[in-house]
Amino acid sequence: METSLLEQDLAPPELEEFLEEEEYTYRYPRRGDIRKGVILSISSEEIVVNIGLKREGIVPSSDLERLGAEAVSDLEVGGEVPVFILKPRDQDGNVIVSLHRARLEQDWLNAQELLASGEVWEEVASGHNRGGLVVPFGKVRGFVPASQITNFPRRLPPDQRESKLAEMVGRKLHLRVIEVDRRRRRLVFSERSGEREWREQQRERLMQELCEGDIVHGTVSNLCNFGAFVDVGGADGLVHVSELAWQRVRHPREVLQVGEEVDVYVLRLDYEKKRIGLSIKRLQSEPWTLIDDKYDVGQLVEGTVTKVTDFGAFALIKEGVEGLIHISELAEPAPKHPSEIVKEEERLLLRIVRLDVRRRRLGLSLKRVLQSEWDEWAAQFEPEEPQLEEIESAEVVEGEELQFVEDEGPEVTEPEAEPVATVSGDEIEIVEGDQGVESGESEEVEVVASDVGFWASFVEEG
Repeated sequence: METSLLEQDLAPPELEEFLEEEEYTYRYPRRGDIRKGVILSISSEEIVVNIGLKREGIVPSSDLERLGAEAVSDLEVGGEVPVFILKPRDQDGNVIVSLHRARLEQDWLNAQELLASGEVWEEVASGHNRGGLVVPFGKVRGFVPASQITNFPRRLPPDQRESKLAEMVGRKLHLRVIEVDRRRRRLVFSERSGEREWREQQRERLMQELCEGDIVHGTVSNLCNFGAFVDVGGADGLVHVSELAWQRVRHPREVLQVGEEVDVYVLRLDYEKKRIGLSIKRLQSEPWTLIDDKYDVGQLVEGTVTKVTDFGAFALIKEGVEGLIHISELAEPAPKHPSEIVKEEERLLLRIVRLDVRRRRLGLSLKRVLQSEWDEWAAQFEPEEPQLEEIESAEVVEGEELQFVEDEGPEVTEPEAEPVATVSGDEIEIVEGDQGVESGESEEVEVVASDVGFWASFVEEG
């Protein structure tokens, strides 16, 4: 009993700790493995390297000759070096390794490190084949399958697929290693995973660098119904559709296109959700600041109908401000629906009837525009149909207020008169009816202007 205790006391503590390691398992080295080792000794005949196995690795003199005297002189005891397993076990039980082959195979070691770390690596695609893109990794040819390429369309015909891949040659890629097989010489990358990780890293960086109120330059990367995404340096920020312009924008493609470079205002930073809110309109002068000094109630303005609703129509005036033409201000009497009088994209002459800059309210009227005012405004545009002056014996009577009907006017009660003509702008269109003029006949026509438009009636003789 005493001898046993004495033997235990004299046992090297390092050995006890080594034997007590529960996770210790011995994995036999195989030829072709590349491992990291620490140099234990250097001589002219050999270099001994600890490679984490039961036996040290031996670098023979023949390998030192291939390595070269200059390279050997740079080595030092305690230095870490990669070694290539030449023989897992020689006749003396030693593991024969090569520093020279390891340097040739360093790229594979680097690939293994990238696989283990998940680090993103950048490289330019140097070629392609039917299956994907080829990228150089030192002296190793890496491969990016088409399924691992960002936004690569699937189910393309073979000729279109290869053409699409050819277009991507020369493009810089953000990659992650997903497979390393030294024996089969397979080095596979994923751009989808690499791009996702790279953009996340850039987002983290930008969230730390940006401040609300900053103005940055970016490129439009995508358009969708609710806004535009702008790349501001590796991460996308969102310009909501309401922040694209001061005027109404139905879809971002009305004012932007993918690939366009723009300056954007950093509106908000959500550090919790890692979102960047941007604005373009905040870099433009707010139109309402110009309205108060430039316009007054009763003034005439030109507007373009942007939206027709049940209660009226919105029109955009030159300064980028939208006003409302209430249904009661379209015609007298008011139509059942505004679409009977106006349509979207139609250009009109309007009168300002309400102006509230503080509340950003602009009220417009179409029915309060006089005929003479409309005629003067319409004369600026090239007529497409005969003018009133071209109709013989036409007499135009001007009323106090004039409403122009686009195609067909609403029904009105005019004694002894049949509607045979309607006017769009300052243009008249003859409508066939029971009292239509036969070919070759000459009749005198009276064109009457009222609140609701132009109407033509035959003038009875006597």
